[in-house]
Amino acid sequence: MKMKKLGTISLCVALLIPVFTGCSSSPKSTSTSSASTTTKKEIPDLKGDWKQENSKSADSYQTATISGDTIEIYWVGDKGDTKSLYWAGSFDAPTTADEPYSWTSKNDHSKTKSSLLASNDDTKKITYQNGELSYEASAMGTTTTVKLKKK
Repeated sequence: MKMKKLGTISLCVALLIPVFTGCSSSPKSTSTSSASTTTKKEIPDLKGDWKQENSKSADSYQTATISGDTIEIYWVGDKGDTKSLYWAGSFDAPTTADEPYSWTSKNDHSKTKSSLLASNDDTKKITYQNGELSYEASAMGTTTTVKLKKK
């Protein structure tokens, strides 16, 4: 039993360290051109698959899938061979093209309660802006802003 727990803890550490180490990005330009101000923006379709763009490891990152009125986020490791549920919650689609767009996702504890790497928070604020989803993720005392792009 101790060996199984030790193996599980080792897997958790192996999955999480590359995701959290050095997760920073440089500021992005916020300038806009006059052409973009005359074009009518469409309401973004956030449904589909997303992948973390700011992980410092090609082998360890987060992915998300938005389907219907739910979002599920996974820790991915071993070049995609290992997945662990991090978040299963509600999704509220945007009704306007205004950005940034944010919603408060409510955790579906019936799905996350059995996942060792799942967040036990009741809610999570998720923001969409400039083609990117972002939210804070915490594990083992470290918090980082995860940024995902649609696949």
